[in-house]
Amino acid sequence: MKSQLSKNLTALLKLRSLPLFKSKISSLNCQSISDAELQQILDSQTIERAHYYIKRLIKGLNEIKTSSINDLNLNRWKDYDDIITDSLWILDKRDRAGSHSAEYWGNFVPQIPNQLIKRFTKRNEWVLDPFLGCGTTLIECKRLGRNGVGIELQPSIYKKALSKITVENQVANNKFTIINGDSTHLNFSKELKKRRIKSVQFALVHPPYWDIIKFSKNKRDLSNAKSLEDFLNNFGTVIQNCASVLDNGRYLAFVIGDKYCEREWVPLGFLTMQEVLRHGFRLKSIIVKNFNQTKAKRNQQKLWRYRALVGGFYVFKHEYIFLFQKI
Repeated sequence: MKSQLSKNLTALLKLRSLPLFKSKISSLNCQSISDAELQQILDSQTIERAHYYIKRLIKGLNEIKTSSINDLNLNRWKDYDDIITDSLWILDKRDRAGSHSAEYWGNFVPQIPNQLIKRFTKRNEWVLDPFLGCGTTLIECKRLGRNGVGIELQPSIYKKALSKITVENQVANNKFTIINGDSTHLNFSKELKKRRIKSVQFALVHPPYWDIIKFSKNKRDLSNAKSLEDFLNNFGTVIQNCASVLDNGRYLAFVIGDKYCEREWVPLGFLTMQEVLRHGFRLKSIIVKNFNQTKAKRNQQKLWRYRALVGGFYVFKHEYIFLFQKI
């Protein structure tokens, strides 16, 4: 493949009579050259335009241009077809590779942390997840060469997450730490300092969707909040704790869905969004992500369709990913 691309590019340069660039061939990573890039040069209407495209190609292969928040080479931005930049995410099946599993109610699909970690962190930076669950975020950190710190309230789930994260293969010698504790009461700065972590560069938050799923009998569990006001207050406390260790200018994302209560749609997404805005963040994006079914609705699609027709509502098929920047 590499040899063929090199031959194609050499022939192209000869065809276009641009000997100036023949000397550059040996320094190009020809395996990174796409057929589309070659075709674009070939389709140029003028020598000047072909000249411009080849210069750009050489620059993209020889120079790396990154931003302050990720490792993506912006000179080769067309190479990142796997990264979603639209606000509607249609994800088919969850990634079940490695340690990932869907056994724990409420855990999100691994593609969400995978996308966000690649977009908003660099290698060896720290990612914080204050509602760790079975460890999805830290498993993705391990795969992507990031450091990760997670906080999990339930001792049994903490142990399960620790087991899953430990056995997952990693691409580099990165650091991981899991804290068994309550994110609404922990002093994040103190806990990180104990572990010699100065700060984090990204926070990914996936709280309970209030009381849709009861995750435990612990009164401090957000799924046991007695009222919507209590839930929002506790959620706001967690966001404030995250902000205390998140570097200025860096990003926080959280995933949440809405719920019905007493025949009324409760917009948990937008209510929690407002809570984050109260704690020193600016809103950057609202992403709508699809989901086909939950454990509670599995094999009951027809029943829920009937209930929707009777009750005058629409069945949930989406959740939100809110993206913020600390200011």
